[in-house]
Amino acid sequence: MERKLMQTYLYDFYGELLTDHQREVYEDFVLNDLSLSEIAQEEGISRQGVHDLVKRCDRILGEYEEKLHLLERFLSTKEKVTRIQSLSRNYQEQKEAVVMAEIEAISNEILEEL
Repeated sequence: MERKLMQTYLYDFYGELLTDHQREVYEDFVLNDLSLSEIAQEEGISRQGVHDLVKRCDRILGEYEEKLHLLERFLSTKEKVTRIQSLSRNYQEQKEAVVMAEIEAISNEILEEL
């Protein structure tokens, strides 16, 4: 998965667990796409300080994901729902019993993960 997209997902799931300062800097870098230099100037810290803070936030958010697996579960469920949508779009082209059996199997997988 693309790094920026992964950072955005991790921030969406665990960003509230960062300090206010960490959240501000990380949002500016990941969500607002500001450069390290722009953030450093805005925050009154060095460019290296911003870089270190972003790396630290990446590590912290990654550790939360390693322990809780919320993003992993979300992406798995999203993929399964996409499969169900695809099956339902092609429903008339396929045999009803086959489609319903596959939808039921996918639904059971989702329920087991919850």
